[in-house]
Amino acid sequence: MNENHNDYNYSKKEALYKRMFKFAKDCRALVKRLPKISANFEDSKQLIRSSGSVGANYIEAWDAISKKMNYIG
Repeated sequence: MNENHNDYNYSKKEALYKRMFKFAKDCRALVKRLPKISANFEDSKQLIRSSGSVGANYIEAWDAISKKMNYIG
């Protein structure tokens, strides 16, 4: 039972990671389509940075949880 539970959690983790990666790629595609005017420059940079940091924060959180679970049991 525990093994199946871990497989389920891993598949959910993987699915969410893929969605976040797609979101970051979609944000970059959107920025490429925006007009190259000064009003869009800073907002575009911020969108690219923040869309990528979502995935990075997610990975760090899962690593911390994994380390904690290994320590506990």
